[in-house]
Amino acid sequence: MALASALAIGLLISAPGTSHGAGPRDVAGTRHAAGTHHLASEPGSPRTVSTGWSVPWGLSWLPDGSALLTERDAFKVYTLTRDGTKRQVGEVPNVVTTSGEGGLLSIAVSPSWNADHYVYVMHTAAEGNRIARMTFDGSALADYKVVVDGIRKNTYHNGGRIKFGPDGYLYATTGDARTPDLAQDRTSLNGKILRMTPEGKPAPGNPFHSLVYSYGHRNPQGITWDAQGRLWEGELGDQTYDELNLIEPGKNYGWPRCEGSCSTSGMTDPKRQWPVAEASPSAVAYADGAIYMAALRGERLWRIPVDGASAGTPKAYYAHTYGRLRTVESVPGTKSLWLTTTNADNSGEGEPGSDTVFQIDLT
Repeated sequence: MALASALAIGLLISAPGTSHGAGPRDVAGTRHAAGTHHLASEPGSPRTVSTGWSVPWGLSWLPDGSALLTERDAFKVYTLTRDGTKRQVGEVPNVVTTSGEGGLLSIAVSPSWNADHYVYVMHTAAEGNRIARMTFDGSALADYKVVVDGIRKNTYHNGGRIKFGPDGYLYATTGDARTPDLAQDRTSLNGKILRMTPEGKPAPGNPFHSLVYSYGHRNPQGITWDAQGRLWEGELGDQTYDELNLIEPGKNYGWPRCEGSCSTSGMTDPKRQWPVAEASPSAVAYADGAIYMAALRGERLWRIPVDGASAGTPKAYYAHTYGRLRTVESVPGTKSLWLTTTNADNSGEGEPGSDTVFQIDLT
């Protein structure tokens, strides 16, 4: 399926001379037949856009084509242009670290930024995880305001991805805060995908008349929409399987009763699943007929062709070449992606300032 030119995207990765993976591979334990999918395009040779980062976690595009990026442990926000010019524009207040996966997580530019100058951040605070709104005038961040709180935090399993959907509403992923039963509790904001208005209120049409859009999630860190507006989610599993899910409102995605596909009534199976050593997914992005999924423990980029509601055979790229891959986003108006590493995190694989933003064109 070719992506319409208005939605064409780009991929960021670094280091010349990178070789592709060994070829297509089936995913163990997946029960969904996907048929045959043509690879419309594949990642080409990568190039470095910017170096010297420390755990760049969130990335969102401004209308002028530059990006806003967050550093998780430093609580700082930067602009980064496509020619690699980096500039700090502020530090988000009230952020705390959990000495694990908490801190300043993702960022989302308002779809009406030219009019309202709003940007949104999700972060860990003293009381728990929260979503806040700030103004950005093109030079500096200001006017911090909490729009959603009451999301439990933990050292691990904080979720943390926020994005505006094609419907204009803000979506957020939340982890189970290492309390698995919260994922099945529809009154809790943890272990969920949330959908809200720009003011942080339940969006019209939400299935439970609350912020909750879907539930039964362990630690989702990636969401994206395909060319038809379907919502896809990447989720870190426990000891067995990580997941790629097609999200529908009100559906139960199984955790903790199920990890990967299962036969429990009322649970929604993933479209694809991976052994945790091959994935541990963070961000996902859609480009030119495929979902791209950045893998942390798996240290590779997965390409999963999608056709309607089915997901084809995944293929891995750049395995163990760049370390932990955190955030992947399509570049507006191009057939490219940007990709960040987070080797300077608590994995012990890198020092502060050792992370990179890459670009790869789809060929």
